[in-house]
Amino acid sequence: MEVEIISEELIKPSLPTPPHLTTFKLCLLDQLIPAPYAPIVLYYPNLDPSYTDHQILQRLLLLKRSLAETLTRFYPLAGVIKDGDDLSIDCNDRGAFCVTAKVNRDLCEFLGRPDLEFISEFLPCRPSFSGSLAGTGVTSVQINVFLCGGVAIGLCVSHRIVDGSGLSSFLRSWAGTACAAKEIVLPSFVGSSLFPAEDLWLRDASMAMWGSLFKTGKCITKRFLFDSSAIARLKTMVAANVRRPTQVEVVSACIWKSAMQAASDQDSGKRSLLTHLVNLRKRAAPPFSEHAMGNLIWVASAQTATTRSGGGDLPGLVNQIRNSISKINDDYVKRLRGEQGRNLMRKTMKDIEDFGSSNNGAAGYLGFTSWCKIGFYDVDFGFGKPVWVSPTSSTGSGVFMNLVVLMETKNGDGIEAWITLDEEEMRRFEESQELLGFAVPNSSPLQHFLV
Repeated sequence: MEVEIISEELIKPSLPTPPHLTTFKLCLLDQLIPAPYAPIVLYYPNLDPSYTDHQILQRLLLLKRSLAETLTRFYPLAGVIKDGDDLSIDCNDRGAFCVTAKVNRDLCEFLGRPDLEFISEFLPCRPSFSGSLAGTGVTSVQINVFLCGGVAIGLCVSHRIVDGSGLSSFLRSWAGTACAAKEIVLPSFVGSSLFPAEDLWLRDASMAMWGSLFKTGKCITKRFLFDSSAIARLKTMVAANVRRPTQVEVVSACIWKSAMQAASDQDSGKRSLLTHLVNLRKRAAPPFSEHAMGNLIWVASAQTATTRSGGGDLPGLVNQIRNSISKINDDYVKRLRGEQGRNLMRKTMKDIEDFGSSNNGAAGYLGFTSWCKIGFYDVDFGFGKPVWVSPTSSTGSGVFMNLVVLMETKNGDGIEAWITLDEEEMRRFEESQELLGFAVPNSSPLQHFLV
């Protein structure tokens, strides 16, 4: 499979940004995440077997024209990261870097058994934890056209300005514009008023926290599907001890237990740490806007001692995960925003940093982020909803976290777990009987196509 670049251009906003909006202030929590981009790829099959090259060209023009209109509303996404100023975005209407590419295979051929390492070829950037991003554009898009007429849209938006919910809002607004929908998603730029940033103390504290959990080495990403029947069995296993367990809770607990089992020969008796990034929008009182832009997230954490059987029973792990996340409630959000906020944030990060420093970093750590139920499968540009939505893999040498990205399946009743581990840790992990009893490695997304 090859991806050939056909064109590169800048898609500027259809209307200029007003002078009083040319400097966009980032919020305090935008300093929390070290990843430079939030990368995502949406895959759209061609449902018209009689399509022509002219129809494909019209589709490309529609995507670009509607992107220009959407950038007018999401004006900071058309700007650049300021040089020497990590607290703001220069909204200079540079535009989104847009790549058009041709793929020499049918989309269904790729989706039959996805090559996770190849997904990065569908993206306009190569996310990296190293190097300065000063002067670079906030948004990049790559539109990949397959031989069959199917399309994969790859998007990289700076993580300084969006989290998963913000990314979904942007995509749904772009799609609604392309469809001329009656109701268009409108962004709410309230992050800097909710969590004002006066300096970079949180960035320094977060880098110390994440840095204690990073490790150098050769990593690999694998994808595991927990289908509806597997999730139902997991829920049944914990139902006597946990009231109405959620999909995310039981899948997270299963992965955590399997990871501890895989590490038990080396790390038995040590402690294991799990973190989950929690969306604050619905947890505030009153709730923040669903379409509030910025990294409106915080870190929940849970710890347990590892054992030969993987660190305790499944219901106990589910309860630990639930208790850690439930602490981030409306009162907690109020405290984060109040006078206690700085001390509360510092304590949370210092506790995690201390764990990483005393437990050899990522050896006993799993970091979760959930992109479930935030609308990615509703992104319809006028040629149907995506058959699959994916993040990208992290394979090779470099600095990485033991990261787990949870994505819902197209029909919403299953979860894909994208797990990045050290190669040797992954070898032991994917042999875990606890895991293999519930998860299927790298199954075809096409099984959900007709659902």
